[in-house]
Amino acid sequence: MPQYSDDLFLGAAQTYMGTGNYGITSTFTGSMSGTTLTVTAMLSGDPLVVGQYVDGSSVTNGTYITAFVSGNGTTGTYTINQSVTASSTTMYANGNALLQDPSAMDLGIGPLGRIFVWDVIPQATATNNIVASQAATTANQALTLSAGAGTKAVTTAGGVSVIQLDVPRAVKVNCSTTARAFTVSGYDYYGQAMTELITVATAGTAVNGKKAFWQISGVTIAGSATACLVGTTEILGIPVRVTNVAYVGSVKSNSTLAQDTGTFVAADTATAANNTGDVRGTYAPATAADGICRTVMGILLPAIAVGPNSTRVGALGVTQA
Repeated sequence: MPQYSDDLFLGAAQTYMGTGNYGITSTFTGSMSGTTLTVTAMLSGDPLVVGQYVDGSSVTNGTYITAFVSGNGTTGTYTINQSVTASSTTMYANGNALLQDPSAMDLGIGPLGRIFVWDVIPQATATNNIVASQAATTANQALTLSAGAGTKAVTTAGGVSVIQLDVPRAVKVNCSTTARAFTVSGYDYYGQAMTELITVATAGTAVNGKKAFWQISGVTIAGSATACLVGTTEILGIPVRVTNVAYVGSVKSNSTLAQDTGTFVAADTATAANNTGDVRGTYAPATAADGICRTVMGILLPAIAVGPNSTRVGALGVTQA
């Protein structure tokens, strides 16, 4: 659960971190003319406010109210951002909703600037805690997954057998054959399916991936190879999208007051593919993970990530692939 710097002052309330497909619902009667919505009577639910999504049979699904012209929230005239044709006089308005896709966050405070506290104690890395050493004899062979130190074998709610890591983090691949491409498949922390293509350029030299996996469902290798290995790295997945290092307010590790001098990689905002970076960004602390060392990052969340005008992409990045 995220923690916010102003919880102590305002207490708990709903946090609008992105918009989902559910929320407050208002039923009212009225009419549409071009971009003007006239509400004549509120039948049930909550009053309309600026910045609500409107859906239903009479208004294009997903239409956004961009301006409040007159009225008190129950009757009056509203302006929306597109011209639509009403097919009935009953319309439904869904307000700012709790983030549902890919995960719900139901506690927090009102629409103020916030600091997300990311607090993590990663286990030590290993070269073979996802795939133990084995040979591949055919092209596109599926390697056998095997949970090692810091990982465990679990079954997802959808019935998929996976290797689950201790924290979301990038993986590394290795083999004793030059120029072999590994395809790693699995899920991120929010259950989104993802894949990554990682190629070993030099035989016997491990190569780190860029995407932070939470669960691994499969690994294949493009050609025959010996001593194939897949393990974990120090590259940790940040749980919210960070597009610029300026949004990192503080990062400290290993019980040291000074700022940590690890490696930050900003979120990749391009359409996700198997060769793109992490959709939220990663951080590798300066101190090696050992299951004891704690890293705490204070992330400054912009308006696109938290607040009444935020989006799922703004909070959690582009859709995984």
